[in-house]
Amino acid sequence: MIGNRVVMQAIASVLLLGASLAAYAQTQMPPTYDDLLELFAEWRDFESPPLRDGAPDYTVEQFAARQGDYEALRERLDAFVIDDWSVPQQVDWHLVRAEMNGYDFNNRILKPWERDPAFYNSIWTYRSDVPGHEGPTHHAVVELWAYEFPLSDAEQQRLTRELGVIPPLMKQAQRNLTGNARDLWITGIRDIRQQRGVLDELQRRVAGSASDELMSGIEQAQAATDELIAWLEAQSELKTGPSGIGKDNYSWYQQNVHLVPLTWEDEVRLLRRELARAWSSLKLEEQRNRDLPPMIAASTPEEYDALAEDAVNRIMRFLEDKNIVTVADYMEPALREHVGAFVPEDQRHFFWITAHYDPAPLFTHFWHWFELARMDLEPHPSPIRQGSLLYNIFDSRNEGTATGVEEMFMHAGLYDESPRSRELVWILLAQRAARGLGSLYAHANEMTMEEAGQVHMDWTPRGWMKTEKELLIFEQHLYLRQPGYGTSYVTGKYLLERTLADYARQVELRGEEFELRDFFDRLNAIDSIPISLGRWELTGLDDEVSSPFSSRIDN
Repeated sequence: MIGNRVVMQAIASVLLLGASLAAYAQTQMPPTYDDLLELFAEWRDFESPPLRDGAPDYTVEQFAARQGDYEALRERLDAFVIDDWSVPQQVDWHLVRAEMNGYDFNNRILKPWERDPAFYNSIWTYRSDVPGHEGPTHHAVVELWAYEFPLSDAEQQRLTRELGVIPPLMKQAQRNLTGNARDLWITGIRDIRQQRGVLDELQRRVAGSASDELMSGIEQAQAATDELIAWLEAQSELKTGPSGIGKDNYSWYQQNVHLVPLTWEDEVRLLRRELARAWSSLKLEEQRNRDLPPMIAASTPEEYDALAEDAVNRIMRFLEDKNIVTVADYMEPALREHVGAFVPEDQRHFFWITAHYDPAPLFTHFWHWFELARMDLEPHPSPIRQGSLLYNIFDSRNEGTATGVEEMFMHAGLYDESPRSRELVWILLAQRAARGLGSLYAHANEMTMEEAGQVHMDWTPRGWMKTEKELLIFEQHLYLRQPGYGTSYVTGKYLLERTLADYARQVELRGEEFELRDFFDRLNAIDSIPISLGRWELTGLDDEVSSPFSSRIDN
């Protein structure tokens, strides 16, 4: 009996040990894709800073206090073993990696809350044509464009709460802005002045219908904005330093945050090539069209409306009849909502100059609005790809595709009946290459923002960037604030063309017939992620995806 009892106890011990080992093994299992989704939710919650006096906290103390939490999140991400995951799941991991790299880069190098007064611009009157706001933006902006006027009582209360962030944030800006980036500082004052103008217009708009609380909120925001403007102006004479981040930092940022597999030097070569190609192609196009009647710009609202209507009809018919992409019901309404209106000749900036000759080339760039409508109405199943990626990581995809289809659709026959419109396509490409090239020299601190703007103006054909300076300032300022954005139109276009080439070659090698519609449909299904990752999903080629363990550049 005693022996049997001992045996039974031994067996029980073995079973218990086995259960313990199994439980331990279970706890040590590699993280799964579901774990990634959980980590992503925690990451996004962390990325939004805590409040300080009712406004997001961008103080040095806040970043220092939470650095350990960031490192813990990053360690958890780096512990994932993803080789056996599906490609879309691996891509999602890389997206989270890119966002965490973006946070790290902002904290170490870009520091918009310290160097960039425009970071504190708090009211947006329009929806961006890309998934998120272009450039560094704080976490409590007022999306005024999303309100319906006249405001309901509930909307008045909401707007009052949102405007309440502005006074403490303007005060915090005076504490945080310790940087010495002169171009960012001087031009950033312009953005804060624009905020004052928006508040004034809002005050006029709601006068007579607004609650006392809303009117008081507007007045307090006005006073706080005025105080920040005065402080920025007083400090401006002390700012003498460069605003660019330098070549090495630029290259690391592109490869590890925006996942663009190019260096600063690569981008200079590419944009010089595209600028030369656009100019030479324009001159050849003009030679071919020399016997055709010249294009005549719309001179009345009625003439512009007729051009816009014709352009929309041509584009939608082209997409459908030529099997370019599967046309969804929401596409034409999304395009029509942004066709614009007649602008007097002396007030037209570059893009509206082109549009008053033929809006179709510009409207093909409005592919943007197709993408945003799709994101709104057909969100990607992955939570990681729903909404906007942080830190403008979407730029190569969204700006690159919008720019890419301008030329692709031209080659596919969109302007066969209007050859002069082809000239506009090349002019658009030249302008984008010129402005991007200028931005590269500015980030290398080889040019000031003004000198970069001179490249932008001088290399845009027909002097069309010299007619209206606000666009020039807006674009070069944005590109200095957001590294890589100014080049993303051309670099993204290049990466898209490379993806199309690889995809088409694989189809041909399989003995199948290439269909452009299949390519764009599959690209759309992948959603607004960097082209390098989209190419991986489309072709299985991952050579453009940077190593997750690339050494970082320290300033």
